[in-house]
Amino acid sequence: MKIAIASDHAGCELKEGIAAFLKEKGIDVTDYGVDNPESVDYPDYGIKVADAVSKGRVERGILSCGTGIGMSIVANKFPNVRAALCYDMYTARMSRLHNDANILVLGGRLLEKEVALLMVDAWLKTGFEGGRHQRRLDKISKLEKGLYNNNN
Repeated sequence: MKIAIASDHAGCELKEGIAAFLKEKGIDVTDYGVDNPESVDYPDYGIKVADAVSKGRVERGILSCGTGIGMSIVANKFPNVRAALCYDMYTARMSRLHNDANILVLGGRLLEKEVALLMVDAWLKTGFEGGRHQRRLDKISKLEKGLYNNNN
């Protein structure tokens, strides 16, 4: 599996811990930065991961900023991206099980590293349930393509 990761200054420490965790698991990690706590603009880094996922250069992505809100907004502007801001084990698992989330977004100022690593592990191990959930993802795909209307 190939995973792209990035953060802004507020998510840097958490991102570094996640990168090490993924590498220990033998996962191919593309790290788009940042590597220090100097203030940066989160869209510059969220764009890199979302673009890689959107274009299929990597299978999944992980983003972190202070709350995760900004990175979620950026990532979900890209076609084929389903970025989920998660804040506990349940939301991490459900983002995969029901939404087939391909980008996990975490709040660097909100989560302890140990909890975040457990969430990443659960997110990686959880598959997509399909079924009625696929129908819903198909509607989102139509929306991205400008084909959705209220009768669909």
